[in-house]
Amino acid sequence: MLSLSLHDRAKERRVTKKTTMRNQILISVLVLLANVLNGQELPEKISETDFSIGKAIGIQSLTLNEKRELNIYLPASYAADTSKRYPVIYLLDGSKDEDFVHISGIIQFGAFKWINMNPECIVVGIENVDRKRDFTYPSQNKLDQEEFPTSGKSARFIRFLANELQPFVDANFRTTANKTIIGQSLGGLVATEVLLEMPDLFDNYIIVSPSLWWNDESLLSRQPEPFDSIKSIYIAVGKEGETMERLAKELFRKLSDQNSQNTELHYEFLEDKTHGDALHIAVYNALGKIFRSKNE
Repeated sequence: MLSLSLHDRAKERRVTKKTTMRNQILISVLVLLANVLNGQELPEKISETDFSIGKAIGIQSLTLNEKRELNIYLPASYAADTSKRYPVIYLLDGSKDEDFVHISGIIQFGAFKWINMNPECIVVGIENVDRKRDFTYPSQNKLDQEEFPTSGKSARFIRFLANELQPFVDANFRTTANKTIIGQSLGGLVATEVLLEMPDLFDNYIIVSPSLWWNDESLLSRQPEPFDSIKSIYIAVGKEGETMERLAKELFRKLSDQNSQNTELHYEFLEDKTHGDALHIAVYNALGKIFRSKNE
């Protein structure tokens, strides 16, 4: 009985303490509301500072004959350790109001030591000017031409990536040779075109919900250019209808037929995602598949 009594007393003290704290908080809130209602000013802020997850840089492209905006995420250790170099992830649709912020967050999270999903990386988000122009090759399909009147300039955009953007990033930031591209929808279409036409431009390809229907699915008929370097390729699609799902699977099969010992090939069907929300979880999964085995 004595031990039970002591237990009850301890429990009662804890309950009393919690009740007292709640009452103190409630009293503070009521006093604050009373002051507001009586016209008294709220306490001044103690301090306020802005914070940033990266920097915005404008470069003039001779290839595209226009200025292009880049959003750059640098890892936390970048300023502290000036001897360290970092892989680079190139993000299509990389505007601040598109995919730059949330994809950079996934990459930052994956680099935490207790997660160890991917290494610390530099992220280069490429803001769009005209994605229908830059992410599509010429189409003979009349409906494509009508709905995308500025289309067909992907070859020029790919030259910009190869001849201007990558050299600029390597010259201005401490980079390793390892490069990744992330593309979704039309971005997935142009990422696939790069993979088939200029595979050595990137080491890792994250291709999500690619719009391979473009020009009557003709990209899938192209013969991939051979490569000797090690590649990791991740393809994903959500529940997006028969055409999108079939074409993503066909791309995976095409690459499987061409697969070499130097290629890691991954495919995921995200049955609980759609075209609008597949990218976030796909990139998270892709980083784990591409980088985790290399970190272990």
